[in-house]
Amino acid sequence: MVKKVFRLYRDYYVALLKLGIPIIIGQLGIIVVGFADNIMVGHHTSDELAAAAFVNNLFNLPLMFALGFSLGLTPLIGSLVGRNQVAKAGHTLRYGLIANSLLAILLVGIMSVVYININRMGQPEFLLPLIKPYFLIHLSGLVFIMLFNAFKQFADGIMDTRIPMYILLCGNVLNIIGNYLLIFGPGFFPELGLLGAGLSTLLSRIFTLAVFAYLFFFTSRYGRFKEGFYRLKGGSGKQLLNLTKMGIPIALQMGMETGAFNLSVIMMGWISAAALAAHQAVATFTTIGFMLYYGIGSAITILVSNARGAGEMNKVKSIANAGFHIIILLVVCIVVIMAIFRQHVGYLFTDSEEVNEIVALLMIPTMVYQFGDGVQVTYANALRGIGDVKPMALIAFVSYFLVCLPAAYLFGFVCQGGAMGIWWGFPIGLTLAGILFYIRFWYKMKKLYS
Repeated sequence: MVKKVFRLYRDYYVALLKLGIPIIIGQLGIIVVGFADNIMVGHHTSDELAAAAFVNNLFNLPLMFALGFSLGLTPLIGSLVGRNQVAKAGHTLRYGLIANSLLAILLVGIMSVVYININRMGQPEFLLPLIKPYFLIHLSGLVFIMLFNAFKQFADGIMDTRIPMYILLCGNVLNIIGNYLLIFGPGFFPELGLLGAGLSTLLSRIFTLAVFAYLFFFTSRYGRFKEGFYRLKGGSGKQLLNLTKMGIPIALQMGMETGAFNLSVIMMGWISAAALAAHQAVATFTTIGFMLYYGIGSAITILVSNARGAGEMNKVKSIANAGFHIIILLVVCIVVIMAIFRQHVGYLFTDSEEVNEIVALLMIPTMVYQFGDGVQVTYANALRGIGDVKPMALIAFVSYFLVCLPAAYLFGFVCQGGAMGIWWGFPIGLTLAGILFYIRFWYKMKKLYS
């Protein structure tokens, strides 16, 4: 049976892994930086780890919204490349950069309002002097992140996934070195602690954008797209509308998923600084699974959108099935790793016994939700590839805001489950989202083939 399935999907497995592995490596590099960031900050002081947890989780929401918006560029570019409309792909990138810049300005404005009201969020008073400067540094990096996202999703859409991987890896190395130098201050470097971690991250984000911009504008690698980027005229309103129609539903879906995790950080702060630090440690560790699934999921979007553009819709179901097989295998591996290291994860980030005990408890619901997370990543990306993105925002709203967050509050406070109770909301929300995305995808496939 296994051999028969492998033979049936072998070519799709190869194509997905060829595209997905560079994306996974690039994303794992980001995870390594997140680990290094939190480990170094946590071993500097546990208060700084708690402050980092609060700020990072607040910013994960706009960052994932921004990433979701830029992901709308990938199926548009993939579909154009599938039709061999290279000039239009370059033209679409131009307006992708404009749209991402406009959204970045909007997000900076929104997060500035959040900063003004940060004293009212019920966090421990002694953390505020650490939280505020770290928040402002993150705020200043939003524009650089969004412009880089546009370049990266363009490269993914044309199946050039290795270049973003190399750029991200170089930026990550720079970030880790900067973390050590600016957090601990060896030699003549200043010991800036959490502030140093923020500055290092900002510098690496500027670096990655500068390198990608240089490759596109000043080398021949993307020469065939530059004519459309510079010279193709007209359709500006239509391009921005298409990008918005594709990007906003994906941004809302990813933003609400992330929001369920990162708004829960406020609830964790109501419990204790130790719970806040534990939340950050587990959230950082669990990004390993998500980023692995995300890499294969992005490959699903690329191949599905390319097949759609080439008029080969008969391949779409096979691509989705092959992607699901790979992601479920990754889910099993991740759950095994989590089960083995559950009692030790907290010590990676801090020496606090209290924090480590909470981390070990939070790993239980984390293992439970991996399957639901894998399913929702698979079919959300398949839906993006066929351009069916509007229902995704509604599914995300129901799953994460109407079910996940209320369940987290119910289990955490009404049922007095504490930090672990809050995290039990996540398996419910993610699994529900996965089921609904699955149903929607196969409904669309049946409709297309009926």
